[in-house]
Parts: sequence; C-alpha cells; structure tokens
Amino acid sequence: MAQNFRQHKERNIGTSAVDVPDGANFDSYDCIISIRMANTSDNAIKVQAYIANSGSNYFLIDNATIPAHSSLELIDGGAKVVVISGDRLYFKSDTATSLDVIVSLVDTIST
Repeated sequence: MAQNFRQHKERNIGTSAVDVPDGANFDSYDCIISIRMANTSDNAIKVQAYIANSGSNYFLIDNATIPAHSSLELIDGGAKVVVISGDRLYFKSDTATSLDVIVSLVDTIST
C-alpha cells in the first residue's frame, strides 16, 4: 500500500494560535512524523504546540524556550503522533511574527 506523505508550512506565527494545516481539521487517521519549529527573531521566544478536539487542548509542548535563530524538533524519527478526524494542530509564540513551523505527516494511515 502506497503512503501519502504530506508537508505543511506556516510562517511568521505570533501571539495568536495558528492551526496547521491552514484552517482545517484532520479528516482521517494521520501520522505526524516530524514537527520543526524555528525562531526567526533576534531574541529567545516561548512556544506552544497542541492538538485541539471537542473543546479540549492536548499540549505537545507548553512554553518551551527556543533561543534566537534556533529551532526545536518536537517529533523526530523515533516518535510519532497519530491524529484523528476532527483534530486540529495549533502553534503559538509569545512574540509577534517570530515562529516558522514545518509539519510532515503520512496522510490516511490504515486503522
């Protein structure tokens, strides 16, 4: 069975939570295989990443510090997160236009 790899990118995330993929719920069982968050500012920032579903937030990381012009990889080759239909993935920084995010996933995994 062929796998459908996807990549979603979002630039200049700031103090309002932004969902990735842009404005959409996940529509099936998907597997997030990588989340890379990069600080594009000249100062350290604090970031949040969480999955929202049915009015509840489930944090992947909360108030993690990323030094200036550095990055944080939340999920790498060894760890994975499965998301289900209706989940939304959000990112937020404590500083305006300071965070870039790249999310790689496998779309529609078998259940």
